[in-house]
Amino acid sequence: MAVKKYKPTTPGRRHRSDLDFSDLTKKKPEKGLTKKISYKAGRNSTGKITVRHRGGRHKRLYRVIDFKRDKKNILAKVASIEYDPNRSAHIALLYYTDGEKRYILAPQKLKLGQDVIAADKAPIKPGNALLLKNIPVGSLIHSIELIPGKGGQLVRSAGVAAILQSKDKTAAIKLPSGEIRQISLRCYATIGEVSNPEVKNIKLGKAGRKRHLGFRPAVRGVAMHPGAHPHGGGEGRSGIGMPSPLSPWGKKTLGKKTRRKRKYSNKLIIKDRRVK
Repeated sequence: MAVKKYKPTTPGRRHRSDLDFSDLTKKKPEKGLTKKISYKAGRNSTGKITVRHRGGRHKRLYRVIDFKRDKKNILAKVASIEYDPNRSAHIALLYYTDGEKRYILAPQKLKLGQDVIAADKAPIKPGNALLLKNIPVGSLIHSIELIPGKGGQLVRSAGVAAILQSKDKTAAIKLPSGEIRQISLRCYATIGEVSNPEVKNIKLGKAGRKRHLGFRPAVRGVAMHPGAHPHGGGEGRSGIGMPSPLSPWGKKTLGKKTRRKRKYSNKLIIKDRRVK
C-alpha cells in the first residue's frame, strides 16, 4: 500500500501524507459485526480522569474481531479487506461455508477470494491459524495466544510479525520488540505478517488530525508553575532542576522500571527486549 503526498496548497497539507486505500475493497463495515463503543475520554468508572490528554475523538463503531479463531476445520472465503479505525492494521471479512461471517486481522498477501481455515493442522498460508506445534520453525506468525483458547494477544499491530525460533517442550518465539519468549505448543497463532506496514510512514501534517484521533494538547512540566508540577518554576528557561524526572505527582518517570520483580511470566522470558 502506497503513501499519498499532497501539494502544499495550505500549511496543513505541506507535510501531510496519507495511506492510499485503493487496496481496500469495501467502505462500510458489516452491520452484524459492529457494536457501539462507549468513549470515556480517559475517565474511569467513577468519572475521574486517569489518563490525561484524551478527549474529543471522532465517533467510531467497534468491529468485533475473531481473535480466538474457534471455528475449527471450517473453510472460509475472504469477502473483503477493510479499514478499521480502532487499530493500525486492516481487517478481513470472512464468509464461512456454514453461512457465518467473521472479521480477522488481515495479514499481508491475503487476497480477495482466498480460502482460509483454522485447524490444529492446516496449510502454511497467510491467514491460516494452527497450533504452534504444527508450525514449521522459522515461520513468520502473528496474533499469538498466551493461554490456550484465550485468543490472540501478541503481535497484532500493523506490519509486525514474530519468528518461531525453536520447538521443544515449549515454543521459543522472537517478538518484534526483540524479546524471546517461551509459549505453550498448545497455543494457536496465525501465519504471516500483519497488513498495512506503511502506516508508520504517514505524517499527520497538522494538530487537528491528532485531535480527531482523540488526543488533546500536552503541556511540558518545565513550562508550568511550581504548584502544578515538580519541574515547574525558575527564572526564564530552566531545566527540571532535579536528579531524575518526576511525574506531576512526584513519582519517578522516564526510565523508571515498573514491571514487578516477581511477575509470574518472568521465568518464560528467555531474552529481555532491553538486552542488546
